Amino acid sequence: MKKVLLIEDDVVLRENTAEILELSNYEVITASNGIEGVALAKSIFPDIIVSDIMMPELDGYGVLQNLANDEQTRYIPFIFLSAKTERKDIRKGMDMGADDYITKPFEEEELISAIESRMAKASILKDQRTSQDDSEIPENEIRSLDDLKNFFDDKGTGFTFKKDQNIYCEGDHSRYIYLILKGIVKCHQLDENGKELITALHKEDDLFGYTSFTQNTVYKETATPIIDTQLVGISKNELKTVLDKNHKVTLELIQLLTEDLSGIKEQLVHMAYSTVHRKTASTILMFAEKLDCQPGEPIRISRNDLASVAGVATESLIRTLSNFKKKGIIEVEGRNIKILDLHQLKNIH
Repeated sequence: MKKVLLIEDDVVLRENTAEILELSNYEVITASNGIEGVALAKSIFPDIIVSDIMMPELDGYGVLQNLANDEQTRYIPFIFLSAKTERKDIRKGMDMGADDYITKPFEEEELISAIESRMAKASILKDQRTSQDDSEIPENEIRSLDDLKNFFDDKGTGFTFKKDQNIYCEGDHSRYIYLILKGIVKCHQLDENGKELITALHKEDDLFGYTSFTQNTVYKETATPIIDTQLVGISKNELKTVLDKNHKVTLELIQLLTEDLSGIKEQLVHMAYSTVHRKTASTILMFAEKLDCQPGEPIRISRNDLASVAGVATESLIRTLSNFKKKGIIEVEGRNIKILDLHQLKNIH
């Protein structure tokens, strides 16, 4: 029976999570703080560690660092379980050597799947370590999309763009693929009547700007920040070299492109068949998600951008917003929109 060390200071969550793991045939040892967790890890040598971040006495980052500095515990797979969802927090944990990061609340299947896959990976790496010296394993190998984004952070060229300042324009020769460090970028085209159509919205930690990696093609759309934005860019040639040497991350990038295409198809179907009210409601919710706005927080976005994404005339959108305001679903003040009744907005048809 595989042994899981669960480090969590919240009694209820610790007991509930332990029960989930025990029902999945794991032996669970629990610790209520980081210091206790480190001591247990060095005495029982669990098969995997699941740890909260925010804890008294020693936080999860301290636990991971302590164990990583010990030759006997450094290879134990480590999963963070935390309510902290900021990109910087996630990246900090992964940069320190964590194997995965699960945010609360979580699904039972998500936790079990993460544990199974990380233990399988640890077993494979253990076999590799016994067949070759550590020095023969390339330290800078890029194994995942997260590793690729770290490569962008470390090796990329930094850019800062003001709101409405074009990053690139339709017809420009493509040179860079970009990672958003901070901000939101819209990609858009003009139709034959000169009307703007937003084809994609990209938020913090998204990659965008990819065209052909093998041909000297041009951008098929224009990219413009909705708010002040910070980016890092890698040249197409440099990224192609990275992908040639790291086939696994190439497959993950292909999956990302596939998901992007599926999202565009869904958007087109939505624009074609939904009512104006439903299109407007869905678009408000989309912008709230991209801008990470909670109910009651203002969403600052132009009416033209809202109408473009929704695929409706600006005049129709403004009338619909007025209707939502009268029903108490939203509050409109200048360019700011506040969601007052999230449930009602989600159920508009």
